[in-house]
Amino acid sequence: MDKIEVIIGDIFNEEHQKAMISLLDDYMQDPMGGVGPISDELARRVVEGLKLQTNYVFFLAKCNGEYAGLANCYINFSTFKAKQYINIHDFTVSSLFRKKGIGKKLMEAVLAYSEAKGFSKVNLEVRHDNSAAQALYKSSGFADGNPPMYFWERYF
Repeated sequence: MDKIEVIIGDIFNEEHQKAMISLLDDYMQDPMGGVGPISDELARRVVEGLKLQTNYVFFLAKCNGEYAGLANCYINFSTFKAKQYINIHDFTVSSLFRKKGIGKKLMEAVLAYSEAKGFSKVNLEVRHDNSAAQALYKSSGFADGNPPMYFWERYF
């Protein structure tokens, strides 16, 4: 039986930084990330930028002592509810550790943290063709917004 634990990361902890970047790199190279490997320069800029984000919180899942999953999250504020909420920006389990229940444990930790803090909700985006992620999110109680929303972007 695999031992799975989830911790809240510390962006100022070098071990946590390396684990976060390694898992982010794995995600970026996965077909669902589709970006390719993270460069050393981008990794440095990600860590330095996240150190400046006072609303950043991340969760690291470990499987038998090895870092296996990551949830990069941002705390936002809902003006409609007058409460904070969490947006899960990146959610990934390393390709080496899938199908072990790590994603479920990682999501449970994010939800428990959010509930304990009294947040109004947790939101996330998911690719339309990522059925594995959609299944996990649905099993964790996620569904389309009410009313359903589009996710639009404008790049610079």
